[in-house]
Amino acid sequence: MSIIGIEKLEFGVDNLSDCARFMQDFGLEADAGERAFSTLSGARVALYPLDEPDLPPAFEAGNTLRRMSWGVESRAALEALRPQLARQPGFREVGGALECQDPNGMTLRVQVSEQKAVELTVEPINQWGDARRIDTPSPVYERAAPINIGHVVFFVEELAAVEHFYRDVLGFQVSDRYVNRAVFLRCGPRGGHHNLFLLQLPNRRRGLNHVAFNVRDIHEVIGGGIAMNKKHWSTFIGPGRHPISSAYFWYVNSPTGGAFEYYTNEDYLTGNWQPRELEHSLVSFTEWAVEGGIDHDTRRQQKKPEAV
Repeated sequence: MSIIGIEKLEFGVDNLSDCARFMQDFGLEADAGERAFSTLSGARVALYPLDEPDLPPAFEAGNTLRRMSWGVESRAALEALRPQLARQPGFREVGGALECQDPNGMTLRVQVSEQKAVELTVEPINQWGDARRIDTPSPVYERAAPINIGHVVFFVEELAAVEHFYRDVLGFQVSDRYVNRAVFLRCGPRGGHHNLFLLQLPNRRRGLNHVAFNVRDIHEVIGGGIAMNKKHWSTFIGPGRHPISSAYFWYVNSPTGGAFEYYTNEDYLTGNWQPRELEHSLVSFTEWAVEGGIDHDTRRQQKKPEAV
């Protein structure tokens, strides 16, 4: 199989202007109409009214992701997926893309990727016995500029069925697993730790958990999070570090539903990687994290409101 990454996310929302402001504050580049936004690579986020007729039905109530597009390298790769996709619910061809619905109720498209390669200067880190940054300070970021859309996380009601779809229909690989609770999946044998995370929780209906964007380094994770605080967007949790993927993160609550995440330093896996089976716990989710984020004015953890 040949899925190479996330191409586009389409949201249905009740306040287009508020959501557009969030996207631009988050560091995405707006088009002329401020309805579509791009990462540096050209991965896109599009906003539509909740009742937009061109959007598929929502898989949960309220503001949420309505359609998710995945990219392949070529038309031949797309055609190779057609027989499997044609057997799925809601299959159709739209403008050269193939569309269907996954078992969790999410509408997805597969298309030839339109993204571009991104070359950036990233200052190295200095570790004991391995000094790579010489006579140069580490950067300080006033805001983030997301490079691409790295992964999406969904709550699911039938984990086995949804995992089966992404593995057997789209060819995803298992990276790691929380026993009887969740699975981390990547598009192919080689790549970042996960492009998709499926999480089944007791009494939690299907829905969007968060969308994650790659940035250069931990300094940009922190600079982006503090900049969002300055713009009065609330932090869900972060900065912090996931031990299961090694990634540094910062989650910001999004008016589109769920959260948007800055992250960097995730593990890079190959076909030699052996998936682990771990217990789902606070310790496996976060090695450390700052609850509520860092306040822009004090550069300290935000204070909780005092009890009345």
